[in-house]
Amino acid sequence: MITKLLVANRGEIARRVFATCRALGVATVAVHSDADADAPFVADADQAVRLPGNTPAETYLRIDAILDAARRSGADAVHPGYGFLAENAEFAAAVTDAGLTWIGPSAKAIAAMGDKMAAKALLADAGVPMLPTWTDPAEVTAFPVLVKASAGGGGRGMRIVRDAAGLAEAVAGARREAAAAFGDGTVFIERYVERGRHVEVQIFGDTHGTVVALGVRDCSIQRRHQKIVEEAPGVLPDDVRAALHEAAVAAGRAVDYVGAGTVEFLLAPDGQVHFLEMNTRLQVEHPVTELTTGLDLVRLQLLVAEGEPLPVTTTPPADGHAIEVRLCAEDPAQGFRPATGTLHRFAIPGVAAEFGPARGLRLDSGVVDGSTVSVHYDSMLAKLVAWAPTRTEAARALAGALARAELHGVATNRDLLVRVLRSPEFAAVDVDTGFLDRHPEVFAPLLPAEQLPVAALAAALAGAAARRAAAPVLAGLPSGWRNVPSFPQVTRFTGPGDEEIEVRYRLDRTGGLAEWSVSSSDATPAVTVVDATPDRVVLDVDGVRRAFCVHRAGSSVFVDGPDGAASLTELPRLPLPTAELAAGSLLAPLPGAVTRVHVEVGQRVAAGDLLLTLEAMKLEHPVLAPADGVVTELPVPAGGQVETGAVLAVVDPEEDPQ
Repeated sequence: MITKLLVANRGEIARRVFATCRALGVATVAVHSDADADAPFVADADQAVRLPGNTPAETYLRIDAILDAARRSGADAVHPGYGFLAENAEFAAAVTDAGLTWIGPSAKAIAAMGDKMAAKALLADAGVPMLPTWTDPAEVTAFPVLVKASAGGGGRGMRIVRDAAGLAEAVAGARREAAAAFGDGTVFIERYVERGRHVEVQIFGDTHGTVVALGVRDCSIQRRHQKIVEEAPGVLPDDVRAALHEAAVAAGRAVDYVGAGTVEFLLAPDGQVHFLEMNTRLQVEHPVTELTTGLDLVRLQLLVAEGEPLPVTTTPPADGHAIEVRLCAEDPAQGFRPATGTLHRFAIPGVAAEFGPARGLRLDSGVVDGSTVSVHYDSMLAKLVAWAPTRTEAARALAGALARAELHGVATNRDLLVRVLRSPEFAAVDVDTGFLDRHPEVFAPLLPAEQLPVAALAAALAGAAARRAAAPVLAGLPSGWRNVPSFPQVTRFTGPGDEEIEVRYRLDRTGGLAEWSVSSSDATPAVTVVDATPDRVVLDVDGVRRAFCVHRAGSSVFVDGPDGAASLTELPRLPLPTAELAAGSLLAPLPGAVTRVHVEVGQRVAAGDLLLTLEAMKLEHPVLAPADGVVTELPVPAGGQVETGAVLAVVDPEEDPQ
């Protein structure tokens, strides 16, 4: 029997496993890097052990250090989570050889499925349908194709290639990204199916010979080949669902599978099912299966590891519908690049449970108020899951909770997720892996541009109220009142895209709004101030009352209103002088390392040319020339580390030939 479990992972993954352990009475041990010493998952554990390492990410890949942590803490079992070493056969074998209970499939099964090419051959012999696949780029004869990492998933190392000209660079880039993410740069090439749906089957096996399918999930909504919306049960014809269950169980039986696993498929528009890969671990999206089956999959993992038989031997019927979104730290204004910073506020209304069964909203999160989102790890902050009797109700509830969430301090993909969930195409299950490419309208921010001036006015009024509340004298005067009533108050902000917004307003002697204007807008609606406090402003806008929650953190001001959220930065009235950057300077959008420099100083480039590649948060980010010109500076060599705002290159625009 397991008495103390060490989780060889971090973030919401570790917190999820700890939650089940608490319910079962199993003691827990966290391991952490220096960067994670104060993270919520460390506080959740009964004990914690620091891992050594040269980099924060490397620490979680040190098998010897993890086994030493288990020995020192007295743990008798190890759970790998669902990242880092979760699909490492060497790690599974080392844990077992150390006399510890391994929570997962055997090292043999992990090795069989970890080599994706060998897995394809093995499962093809078992009758599982396959896509054409190549290991040598020279052998590819048909396009489009998808370059994929052999050692991992999550979109790392994936590239779509539509013609032979781009294949070599795609393979090279995929190898670099896969090596950075998984420590293994092996890639292969697979036939790419246009408008395919990404569907997967949760399977479970025990040591008594049972392998059961627990239903189908649809994970088709993806960006950069990473899933961002998942649901169960997948909306499919009964015959397709049965075929998927049969193929997935066959895959599990082919390797004598024990524990939780996921068999992933591509469903072509013609209804044909093609095997993609088998993940020998629990998946990020497992909560939707839990909420529609009533099963705690982590509990099942522990029971199976202790030698108990599975309590289910056939596929349970789905109860209701569950939809999950991955809330990530990404900046929409920067092409959804991973974002870093401090989460000043992380609050989602209506959550019924965290990391466990819920009839309503479930939150699995690795962050809390004050958490630091660093460059060292994946950008996912949390998973928000909604269960409801029907798919329509689940989508509506999930979108509503996301829209009302207070997410302050770090840019996120929240608005994109809400628009996807509210789109008519999603409602009609008209989804596939190319959904976002075909629907650029879902990338628009929730807050319409014409509503930004009102949000800025609310921020200005809240700021004035805060200053009045803190005033040591004459505190009874109305906020914003001036002795010279004809002269307006002026507050300046920067908003989306670093646009400067100047709010000018004048209050009358009763504290009412006599007039107001915003520099970014030619026309402003009629507004009456109903109430204005430091953290809440109620305005009557063209006869409609609207309440705005305002939260300030230093110079940052976050406004959450009924139409969406705005993140503003209040500018000082008397700004200090700053150094002027050279024209054409390209700045690092986030901390990272320059992996390759593709040009030289003095080289002439065209707009859109690739100048260099920045690696951050396990992804490669191309830095492109903004205009035609000549490269005059490349201050950071390949291998150099940079902080946010560092100059990466300077492109001097060409002189007008006329």
